[in-house]
Amino acid sequence: MTVKPIIILAACTVVFGCGRRADDALKPAAATPSAAAADAHMEEANTVEVDEGMLRDLRITTRTVESRAGGELGTLQGELAVDQRSYAEVGTPVAARITRLLVNAGDSVRGGQTLAELTSPELARERAEFLSASARLKLAEASLERKRGLAAEQIVPLREVQEAESAAGEARAALRASRAALAAFDVEPPGDDGEGATSSAFVLRSPVGGSVIERSAVVGQMLDPAAPAFRIGNLSTLWLTVHAFERDAVRIQQGVGARLSFPALPGQDFEGTVTMVGRQVERESRTVPVRIDVKNSGNLLRPGMSATATLPMGAAGASILSVPVASVQRVRNEWCVFLPKDANHFEIRRIGRGRDLGGEVEVLSGLRAGESIVVDGAFLLKAQAEKGEADHDAH
Repeated sequence: MTVKPIIILAACTVVFGCGRRADDALKPAAATPSAAAADAHMEEANTVEVDEGMLRDLRITTRTVESRAGGELGTLQGELAVDQRSYAEVGTPVAARITRLLVNAGDSVRGGQTLAELTSPELARERAEFLSASARLKLAEASLERKRGLAAEQIVPLREVQEAESAAGEARAALRASRAALAAFDVEPPGDDGEGATSSAFVLRSPVGGSVIERSAVVGQMLDPAAPAFRIGNLSTLWLTVHAFERDAVRIQQGVGARLSFPALPGQDFEGTVTMVGRQVERESRTVPVRIDVKNSGNLLRPGMSATATLPMGAAGASILSVPVASVQRVRNEWCVFLPKDANHFEIRRIGRGRDLGGEVEVLSGLRAGESIVVDGAFLLKAQAEKGEADHDAH
């Protein structure tokens, strides 16, 4: 009788134990942390983190990776100037005093707009001379008509008619000369001898539309005809003149594109087009001037700025990717660039480095056109990455 409960208890114990082993077998195995940890470590190793304070000191600039035609590149130095096709220096034709100024340096002006009001005794004399010449011509023409009438009636000899014709011709020539002298002042000849007919006042007008680049005149100043009072130019397009050595100039083709950079605008690239390759070698420098037309996008460029132009020389090859030399750094014994991930994190991307292209480096692999890379500040990011690795190894 006592054996049965013991057998039942033993059976229950066996069943419970078997059920527990079955449940354990059905539970999913815990995820192994090795794969996730490896990915996280790999991502961390290829990322540089920079705090906001240091980021302000780095002055990081970026540029988009672009595809361009292959071939050899040349780097040339030059200086911006105004486009001479839409530029004018405005001055007075004779000595004159400024009574009123209507524009300041930096103002936009239209073609024909008044820049200043002036007075000149010379203009008053020219107006008076025009009135005198006009009166003399009228008298000479009237005398000629009278002499012709008298000659027709044989009252006066033909000689007097010829003298009258000569006097009328001289009067016409004097009037034309007087009108031309007034045209230099950009004023209309007086119609009569009424009030203001001999005024000494006139105005200076801009012959082109654009911006007032320079104004050297002040109210009350006596202007010299040899010195311009205003320099006016359309700054929407500027000329960059660079100088190429003879061996390079013969390989530069008109119409090719050029990439431009300016020390005053770090990290910003501009595009230009070669519009003229000089036909003469400058004797002192043994260089040839090359002119590049530059669109002044955003009105950031100014005449006189120094610039570096990178342009192809010789025949173009297949399309390649290129990046600035400053963006490529040696990290962990490999050539790398830095790509912004967010405001404080930068990806370290390994690339295949190709040819040096005069200020740029050909990229064989690792980048795609359109990706953004760090240019200025890449060396400091490299130092930050190496510092982070040293700190990690120390721990």
